[in-house]
Amino acid sequence: MTNEGALAMQSSSPPIEISFPLPKAPDTRIHLRLTIQATSLLLFLTTAMNGDTSTTASLGSFVYAIPDRFNPSQALSTPLYTYESSVEFTTRLAKLLARKTKKPVYVGNSISFASAGMGGTVKEEMEGFKKVVDIVMEEVRRVEGQNGI
Repeated sequence: MTNEGALAMQSSSPPIEISFPLPKAPDTRIHLRLTIQATSLLLFLTTAMNGDTSTTASLGSFVYAIPDRFNPSQALSTPLYTYESSVEFTTRLAKLLARKTKKPVYVGNSISFASAGMGGTVKEEMEGFKKVVDIVMEEVRRVEGQNGI
């Protein structure tokens, strides 16, 4: 195997799966699956009640975002699949992660804040958003530090 081939094989980490409670609803957990590659990120998010395996989540929205090389404070995005209740959150998250990581990002999201303490207010949504960003960026820094990606 050439050095180039070996480098390509090391450029992706195994998927990282993390679960954590919604900030204001400890019975509802956000489940996150993150794949960090040398050239992109792939993130899937969903919510589930503790111990509830009987209900299935909708597919949600799937958004692709890339950093804007000409305007680094912005990111460009396109929804690949939309679900009305999740497309705005998914787009904001994909754009922010693309801007922070300077990599293309794919985000699939079917998070529901309906079971949050106050039924999914903007404040609850923003707290969940911030928690997801913090965890993803922490994992990206950790993996990139380990692998030198």
